[in-house]
Amino acid sequence: MTRTPAPATLGPDQARTRLDDLVVLDVRTPAEYAAGHVPGALNIPLDHVRRALPDIRAAAERRDVLVVCASGARSESACRLLAGQGVAAAGLAGGTAAWAAAGHDLHTPGPRTPAAGAARTGWSMERQVRGTAGGLVLLGLLLGVLVHPALLLVPAAIAGGLVFSALTDTCGMAAVLARLPHNRPRGADLEAARASLRGV
Repeated sequence: MTRTPAPATLGPDQARTRLDDLVVLDVRTPAEYAAGHVPGALNIPLDHVRRALPDIRAAAERRDVLVVCASGARSESACRLLAGQGVAAAGLAGGTAAWAAAGHDLHTPGPRTPAAGAARTGWSMERQVRGTAGGLVLLGLLLGVLVHPALLLVPAAIAGGLVFSALTDTCGMAAVLARLPHNRPRGADLEAARASLRGV
């Protein structure tokens, strides 16, 4: 079956018109996904894309793949990873932020369990990074003033990390935070998403 490869990115309006013909993968954390996602999107967090690769590849043979994240950086990483494995995928330009700004609805599922309800109120990864970085800077400043001046290296290291993150468009802190339990998919949820891919 010969198909035209999907473009590198789709704008929110382009994606909206093609939504029924796309396999939409949301590569954000489960908490971010639960807080609101593109209708019909399946949650395969970025660090689980390799594990789901066989199912994504099979789905991509039947439909074009659209990868979504909060702003576009993680979806770009996922698209590069997939391209390296021979799977063509497009990213949603501007992510769910651009989708919502264009006036398109985000699906927010009702809680199935108390844990799911907690996930709905979770912070976005960007907010988690800002909160963690700010907290570490404040802690470093306090410890540097109250305990020992050498501890002022903590806020300096955080500042350096933020500059490096901006220059390379990567975020090591987000990668670490994504491994925390509240940001990890439950096995059943990830398997359900993979099963849905097999059913495409």
